[in-house]
Amino acid sequence: MENISPALLHWFHANHRILPFRSDPTPYHVWLSEIMLQQTRVSAALPYYERFLAALPDIPALAACEEEKLHKLWEGLGYYSRVRNLQKAAKLVCAQYGGELPADYDALRALPGIGDYTAGAIASISFGLPVPAVDGNVLRVFSRLYNDDRLITDPKVKRAFTARVMEHQPPAAPGDYNQALMELGALVCVPNGAPLCAQCPLAHLCAAHAAGTALTLPRKAAPKARRIEPVTLALVRSPEGVLLQQRPEKGLLAGLWQPVLWEDESLSADRVVAHGLRRRGPRPPGSAGRRLHPRCRQSPPPGPAHLQPHRVAHGRLSLHGRAPTRPRRLRLGQPGTAGSRVHPARCVQGVPQTAGRCILTSFVQVDENLRIGSCNFFAFRV
Repeated sequence: MENISPALLHWFHANHRILPFRSDPTPYHVWLSEIMLQQTRVSAALPYYERFLAALPDIPALAACEEEKLHKLWEGLGYYSRVRNLQKAAKLVCAQYGGELPADYDALRALPGIGDYTAGAIASISFGLPVPAVDGNVLRVFSRLYNDDRLITDPKVKRAFTARVMEHQPPAAPGDYNQALMELGALVCVPNGAPLCAQCPLAHLCAAHAAGTALTLPRKAAPKARRIEPVTLALVRSPEGVLLQQRPEKGLLAGLWQPVLWEDESLSADRVVAHGLRRRGPRPPGSAGRRLHPRCRQSPPPGPAHLQPHRVAHGRLSLHGRAPTRPRRLRLGQPGTAGSRVHPARCVQGVPQTAGRCILTSFVQVDENLRIGSCNFFAFRV
């Protein structure tokens, strides 16, 4: 096959989207944009990108940022491990490289949260290094370009595709070439629906277009069956606020806040009250005297001597993983507001998004519309 870079780069220079991290592709800007764009559409990430840079304009500022402020800036993007790794890497960069990302692929790859693709994007776009940046868009383009129906999730196949990518990469423009492949996959050789072959600068070279197989490619492994687990969630409200539970520092949605949750248990309202929402004994005025999770060491704020079910609603909930059986601690969040590290609403299928924040009272209002998984949902006033 003839080299694709001349036609590809000509198309890219005429049709690429104007994006802030392309207009000013410093290593920090490219790094931040690539982390934000993981599992997130460009249009959704752009406001966060601009707000984040305004607050933390360089790597030393990111490294020194307080955790609460950092999570607030990220609030709504989800996958909070990304921003935690971002700060871990920033601290290492300050300690080892004077606050500037190193112009070395292997050194970039060794930083927390930076994989092959992100390291390749930073190295090629910001430093002009001749390295690949192969993401799903690029794998799709090359699968169709060569009419190759091998499984793209197979590591050996990905390495073979990466070698093909490098065969076409012009040494003088590795960054533009990598960006052009990504842009072609995002705008023309699209993942959903028919590819826009009539607009493709590589259509005359594309083997899948000639064979009529573009819609069947790339081939992916069959999705694994989703494991459905019963959970019981309690929204406990008092005049002081809403009781929240913090997840462990490791694992799914580490360190975030959520309403009180029991994993692998489908409890009735009476069982919730008896099993986990019970009073320890006489409580002096102004003292904490109620335990809301059997494994919690801390107690919630004061309330009446007993709990009355305010509303019982049965819905369907997906947390995409296991909830903590040993929460770190409890706290209050004000009704209708998001705590600084509240579990984002996007982890629940069917819950309306409100600037990415979990409005706690929304759980009561919309729980009957949730779709995935089995959940008993109870709301209590204390």
